[in-house]
Amino acid sequence: MQRYVVYTRVSTKDQGRSGLGLEAQERDISIFLSHFSEEPWEVLGRFSDVQSGGDDDRPQLAAALEMVRKTGAELLIAKLDRLSRKVAFISALMDDPRVKLRVAQMPQADKFSLHIYAALAEQERDFISRRTKDALAAAKARGKKLGGLRDKTAARNVAVQAKADREAAKVLRIIRPMRDSGQTLAAIAGALETMKVATSRGGKWTPMQVSRALNRPLEIRGG
Repeated sequence: MQRYVVYTRVSTKDQGRSGLGLEAQERDISIFLSHFSEEPWEVLGRFSDVQSGGDDDRPQLAAALEMVRKTGAELLIAKLDRLSRKVAFISALMDDPRVKLRVAQMPQADKFSLHIYAALAEQERDFISRRTKDALAAAKARGKKLGGLRDKTAARNVAVQAKADREAAKVLRIIRPMRDSGQTLAAIAGALETMKVATSRGGKWTPMQVSRALNRPLEIRGG
């Protein structure tokens, strides 16, 4: 029997109280168990922290890892960034022979793939942060008064683009392992619909949209 220890995390107390962030993670985990897990399966325990992903001192994660090491179960998380935003932390866990990690949104990803995705996500966050700072500095250099209406519009446009890039990268981290494992564009579109992953415009996923999403990183680099 395949055994799992489920771990979820939200960053703020408001998210913890509302349950919305946790609900989304539980949904993805449920989809993974229903459609991608080996059968039969069993969840040995569920642990959840309300704490920043940049803080590695998380008591519930420590408890989840302790159960994983004792039982040989796999640690099941919804998204890689729910574990940590730090590549070094994720890498250290994956180097632990007693810890097996499974990510619901990347059901086909192995350790090597997860390490790459963690590194790419960290680079993406650093790049977006740097781009936002540079855009604001450029606006200021052009004589725009920071805090003014036009500057606020420029900052909002930068934030909108950054959000679009984050959403594109998030979708890519789901579909790239599926495509690499040989799944068709139609199958991937169906899986995204099942997982209730929204398109950029809120429509339904089609094979053509999946193809565009797979090619979008080239557009991001050129932007």
